Amino acid sequence: MRQPHTASLPPGPPPLLSRPFDVNTIKAGGSDVVVVATEAERAALAQEYKLVGVDRLEGRFKVSGRGRTVSMKGLVTGDIRQTCVVTLEEFPSAVSEEVDLKYSEDVPEPRAQEGDEERSSEMIDAPDPIINGKIDLGALTAEFLALGLDPYPRKPGVETFAHEEDVGPAASPFAALAAAKRDDPT
Repeated sequence: MRQPHTASLPPGPPPLLSRPFDVNTIKAGGSDVVVVATEAERAALAQEYKLVGVDRLEGRFKVSGRGRTVSMKGLVTGDIRQTCVVTLEEFPSAVSEEVDLKYSEDVPEPRAQEGDEERSSEMIDAPDPIINGKIDLGALTAEFLALGLDPYPRKPGVETFAHEEDVGPAASPFAALAAAKRDDPT
């Protein structure tokens, strides 16, 4: 499963989709939380991710745990419109990404040094931080939308680039040398 780069309230500009969730409000059996992006948020995300449009974006999460450690499982789904990299035509697409994350208030600052692969591995597996008692489920929803996007979207049924059909096999860069060698009587 792919992991987000960050899943809590980062310093800096506010996220395009923000739904801070106070971990102190988690019920004994866990809390079900639904994040639904507004029309304005979907338009901002479409622009950010270079999509034609985001028609629907929703995150459904089960947040459980108490105290300093929290677990979250869920699903981020969306209906988007993309541009085909082959035909440049708009087409609809669906995104569905599973979420399975851990959070903790006891996450140390990353201090991996270059070449320290063991420490880097620990940071990847480490829980995400709970910042000021909150997790931003909106930012998490937007991150998993981004993770679910195909970087080279193709309209269904389109297999090859249009120019590949019109062009014959590529000539080897050594074809001219081979031809010259055949013509050389020595």
